[in-house]
Amino acid sequence: MDHTAERPHPIVLASQSPRRRRLLEWLRVPFETTAVDTPESLDSPLASDPAAMAASLAEEKALAARAEGLGGDSLVLCFDTLVFHDDELLGKPRDVPDAWRMLRSLSGRTHQVVTGVAMLCPDEAEPRTFSVITDVEMRDLTDCQIEAWMAMGTFLGCAGAYNIEAQVAGVTEDECYQNVAGLPLCHVYAAIRSLPESCAPEGLTVPIAECDAVLGRSCRLGPRVIAEGA
Repeated sequence: MDHTAERPHPIVLASQSPRRRRLLEWLRVPFETTAVDTPESLDSPLASDPAAMAASLAEEKALAARAEGLGGDSLVLCFDTLVFHDDELLGKPRDVPDAWRMLRSLSGRTHQVVTGVAMLCPDEAEPRTFSVITDVEMRDLTDCQIEAWMAMGTFLGCAGAYNIEAQVAGVTEDECYQNVAGLPLCHVYAAIRSLPESCAPEGLTVPIAECDAVLGRSCRLGPRVIAEGA
């Protein structure tokens, strides 16, 4: 008997990010949100491997959620997003001067955004993890544009001190826009579909059409990711 259908919330999103909540809704599966408080130290031997570092930080969140008794019989999803530029990992800025430093360094140049994903099934001791890397082109930012973005007050909560939805950066149709927003949606869809039946929620909706409609473009990456994960 498939007990996943009996769960009122077959997914627990361990994040309070409004962007991640909105994106996960596109899968059309009920979920609830919670938060775990784990340190995000970038001073680690993994710092030279951004994909491994992001996955490790997401894994730490999933294990913390389990230790705190969160999730119950649900699939727990955790994420951690980092920016990699000039051989430096950028997390969330410590303060305003740190945010200025990050944005001035990124201005007019290409960098990478890495999101680590951890999926913890209720009957498994260790989460399944992976990372997605996206090339991002930052616009040439004047001081006035940086001030206008920072005046919105959300920059301290963003890796690299920016949010792609603020239209200060862009990606091509061959890159995952939503990965930069903190949740690589098609990759997550494909990964959930590959989970054991006892863990994977039913009724997942392919998110490509809604993503394309919102962004006003035709993503070339999403269909490939989902086809390869089928």
